[in-house]
Amino acid sequence: MKNKLIGILVLAGLLVGCNSGKAQKLPPDTQPVGSLDGSVLYKAYCASCHGTDARGGGPMAKSLKVPPPDLTRIYIRNGGTFPLKRIARIISGEDQLPSGHGSREMPVWGPFFSQVGNDQDLGPMRIDALARYLEQIQRK
Repeated sequence: MKNKLIGILVLAGLLVGCNSGKAQKLPPDTQPVGSLDGSVLYKAYCASCHGTDARGGGPMAKSLKVPPPDLTRIYIRNGGTFPLKRIARIISGEDQLPSGHGSREMPVWGPFFSQVGNDQDLGPMRIDALARYLEQIQRK
């Protein structure tokens, strides 16, 4: 089941693609995860690259040009504070990082965290839930 889920995520990522900042449409049979729980969102959209432990060792990590960072060390990399708003802007694509995220190399981002059909308001809620989950898993 886990491998099937990863395969579906990778396929969805390839179909959604590396976004240029424009709104995208999902393939007709692709639906966002029906949860606003940050841990569920992380597992669905981030773990394939960042790993289930968020340390950068997901099954897709080796295929990326830039290795995914350890997301449990954001607090440490920012001098003992967690930049919640900046992380939310990175997830949404408003802020770009100089590394692999600059061109949206995370293939499963895309419209799941923006506007998807009739659930336009859920995009920002997904972003907030995911950013807050990342804040909870920080190593201090």
